[in-house]
Amino acid sequence: MLAALVMLASLAGTATTASAQTTPAASQTAPAHASSTGVTIPNLWDPNRRLDKPPTTSLTGIRFTTTDDFPPYNFKSPDGRLTGFNVDLARAICRELSVPCTIQARPWDGLIETVAAGRVDAALAGIAITPETRAKLDFSDVYLRPAARFVARKGGPVTRLETGALAGRKVAVAKGSAHEAYLAAFFPEATAVAVDTPAAGNDALKAGTVDLVFGDGVQLAFWLQSEPAANCCAFVGGAYVEPRFFGPGLAIALPPNRADLRLALNWALDSLYDKGAFAELYLRYFPVGYF
Repeated sequence: MLAALVMLASLAGTATTASAQTTPAASQTAPAHASSTGVTIPNLWDPNRRLDKPPTTSLTGIRFTTTDDFPPYNFKSPDGRLTGFNVDLARAICRELSVPCTIQARPWDGLIETVAAGRVDAALAGIAITPETRAKLDFSDVYLRPAARFVARKGGPVTRLETGALAGRKVAVAKGSAHEAYLAAFFPEATAVAVDTPAAGNDALKAGTVDLVFGDGVQLAFWLQSEPAANCCAFVGGAYVEPRFFGPGLAIALPPNRADLRLALNWALDSLYDKGAFAELYLRYFPVGYF
């Protein structure tokens, strides 16, 4: 499941793309909008697009599925209740469409086949959008994506990512990851320090043996607010969302030939963003925003 989610990141709305010919700064997402808490809410929708609400008379209900082992997206609360960002998003979609829905947790193994066979209507479970999955499934618009981020020690030598700021700086990055490949491609002046796990990179940063960590923004956001981090560090620079390295993004997986449901889901996602409901969900589960 983790591998599927690590592959997710695409550009839409106000985000900009980095390529092998552009500077690293061009890969940062343009700010979407800042909430009252100062957290930037990612803007994944075209503000000029206006979708008409499709007919929903054929939708007597939506059977959603997810997993229960990947917080903050989907997990069980201490009282055993299925919860998480994806779960609450599914409920919000059903309210927006005024249709009843069920949300059931299933094992990750076999989930793609379950959706493809139509045994459920939709899955919010981080199924990666690849040529292989597209051959079996349909997908909604992308509703969320991970982003790569730099983290530095507060009061340390790196406070801004200006041109040349990483020259000779030691940057911890997980060995063999897309983040390692991205760092080599766009920040060759940095001294990459390959570590076995993201946690090892975080420990090295806190100990001061490296100047920065470069990795998955979600994981880093939760580490920054954790007790082990002890308020040592903070994000620096912007979010990096290059699809050739990080994949095309989180979307709702559907059985093939369900254009009616895809159109309804896309309208609901667009409407939830316009109303601010998406921002509310994002802040609920990502209090330290990773954009």
